[in-house]
Amino acid sequence: MLDNQNLSGKKVLVRVDFNVPLDNQLHVTDDTRIRGALPTITELLERGAKVILMSHLGRPLKDLDENGKIKFKYSLKNIVPAIEQLTHHKIEFRTTPLDGEEPFRINDDPNTITLLENTRFYKGEEKGDTKLAEKMSTLAEYYINDAFGAAHREHASTATIARFFDSTHKSFGHLMDKEVSNISKMMDHPARPFCAIVGGAKVSDKIALLDNLLNQVDIILIGGGMAFTFIKGNGGSIGNSLCELDKTDMAIELLKRAKEKGVEIILPIDVRIAETFSNDAASDIVNSDNIPDGWSGLDIGPKTIQLFDSYIQRAKTILWNGPAGVFEFPNFAHGTFAMAQSVAKATSTGAFSIIGGGDSVAAINQAGLEDRVSFVSTGGGAMLEMIEGKVLPGIAAMKSEI
Repeated sequence: MLDNQNLSGKKVLVRVDFNVPLDNQLHVTDDTRIRGALPTITELLERGAKVILMSHLGRPLKDLDENGKIKFKYSLKNIVPAIEQLTHHKIEFRTTPLDGEEPFRINDDPNTITLLENTRFYKGEEKGDTKLAEKMSTLAEYYINDAFGAAHREHASTATIARFFDSTHKSFGHLMDKEVSNISKMMDHPARPFCAIVGGAKVSDKIALLDNLLNQVDIILIGGGMAFTFIKGNGGSIGNSLCELDKTDMAIELLKRAKEKGVEIILPIDVRIAETFSNDAASDIVNSDNIPDGWSGLDIGPKTIQLFDSYIQRAKTILWNGPAGVFEFPNFAHGTFAMAQSVAKATSTGAFSIIGGGDSVAAINQAGLEDRVSFVSTGGGAMLEMIEGKVLPGIAAMKSEI
């Protein structure tokens, strides 16, 4: 990372991904992404650099208040306490360094880190605006992109800005390096069998991922609400379960192509159903293709957990993206936590495992198993697009100059 560069006293602008979840009191509930940036921040401080952090948080311009103003919940000021606790450094929060008339100056105290306000407060950010990116580039002598979670966006602070720095003044951070190398290892030279666990609500959200996985993996285990689109397409009775009726033909076509390619797609054989969409709803266990009218499948059942585990334990490479059920309801999170336990167990016997996607990462963390899998990706969307074979703008821009 900026090898052979003397960074003592130099300003280094680091694009991090601190797009973290906040509770109703605006406290950080999952600091995975902040912790992921610590190696880069720590090294820069040890090398005497003046560290300036910038990140986005949510989509503030698409959720304005009744007066057309940005809501305070999107301010990065809310995460200052979490950053200070993890870095053990004072954070100086700066609101509008690009709009002010005064020249931008940062605190000379070596124990202080500067944090800029949410990059998405600027209208040009998501448009990849060149003028905004150029202004950002004037804040520091060096630029580091350590925001893998935003690498799939052609935004001013993640892609356009990189073109204003030559190759000796820009670099990936440690997190970005780890993300790219681990995902590349999984996709380019996987040990086999290669098993993908794919969950979530909709088939349509994962169609590109599933398409590409058919050319990569040996086994796909499908959980979550998306499983019912496949089950319905196969003629099963799914009650009121989530289903994309207009995607059943697509699901059946995926199953057909998988068979032609010799890829096993395994669907749930039993599910935990609920009478209403509630954590405290009356529940039961039934076969996945025989759900009564008025009931919905909210989690995989015990037979499916056992079946999925049997495939996971013989896998040598494992990708997990998406929950097995309605993970936000504790009574219907059993399947997702079971997957976490299963992946950790397989990893302990030599499998290479990568976890990516908000609920999957949350499950691993809540289960206390994040240190028992090979790698936890901080970039759900970016990870998926990289697996889908797409070029990530935030990575490509680091190799070019304006």
